[in-house]
Amino acid sequence: MRTERKLTRLDRVFARLDREPERPAHIDVPRMSRHRVVLFASTLAFYAAIVWAVVITSWLVRFDWQVMFFRPYQQWPEIHAFLDYYVVLGQRGPTAVMIAAWLGWRSWRQHTLRPLLTLGASLLLLNATVGAAKFGMGRLGPHYATNVGSNEMWLGGDIFPSGHTANAVVTWGILAYLASTPWARRWLSALSAVVSLGVGLTTVYLGTHWLSDVVLGWAAGLLILLALPWVEPLIARAEAGIFDLRDAWRNRRRGTVPTPTPAAPVGVPAALAPIGGDSADEQQPVVREPVAASRPPRAPGYLAPGPHLTRSERTPVTPIGSRRPPQTDRVTRGTASPRPVAGG
Repeated sequence: MRTERKLTRLDRVFARLDREPERPAHIDVPRMSRHRVVLFASTLAFYAAIVWAVVITSWLVRFDWQVMFFRPYQQWPEIHAFLDYYVVLGQRGPTAVMIAAWLGWRSWRQHTLRPLLTLGASLLLLNATVGAAKFGMGRLGPHYATNVGSNEMWLGGDIFPSGHTANAVVTWGILAYLASTPWARRWLSALSAVVSLGVGLTTVYLGTHWLSDVVLGWAAGLLILLALPWVEPLIARAEAGIFDLRDAWRNRRRGTVPTPTPAAPVGVPAALAPIGGDSADEQQPVVREPVAASRPPRAPGYLAPGPHLTRSERTPVTPIGSRRPPQTDRVTRGTASPRPVAGG
């Protein structure tokens, strides 16, 4: 008795990968709802409050100095080696390559450029906003601080807000933003929150950022994720433009191929003669039948040029190079053979 082999999980995964790529029937594009607008406004107000607290050298700056003098990397040196690798999850280059590879595969499977274009738009916003804030406020880091208790602002630094933290929020949060199911969105949101929280605290542990830098980096990354629905129309237009350029390029390449001959026009319908008597009362309505398109006669390619002779008119010909001697007494088929004349 023949039994079918039970597919393992790995077999099912490869079977799924071998399927023809299909574009989903419905792609969930987040909208700028009222709830999202409230979150964006609240985060923006929190961002401004953190900046103001640092500018006026409030209690937040004093707490930054207390954490710096605590020196976490000396309190727990056993985790230093692990956190040196963990902080890479917030570096822009490695994380962008990993996320872009995953989203590129997803774009190919779904026949859409939206995942890659959304990642590119978010990274562009990240570089523009966080970069401008960094160089605009010019805060020095803990390792380069000069005056104890000062906010170290406008001294040529570039660590406020934390780029590692903001990049971790955006690059890992974009996976939750592009999730196609609520279940996947919840789990990916939790994953991105854990990763970005760990990356921010790791920079504080290593002494490369103040705690206020990390808090502002979380707010900066969250602002970009909340503002992405406003960019969705531009992403849709960019995707349509790229596909139009691709189609135009394909049509230009196909223009070198000879185009097929157009079909012959359809003939005019022919009117049938009325059936019945000649009187008007007995005349039947005229029925029109469509006439198929007339095609030009096609000469068969297997016939030799010249008049075509019947089989009975052909003369036997000895092939060139044949060893058989010519037969002069052979007559053409269909003619009467000469009868021998009786001798006297």
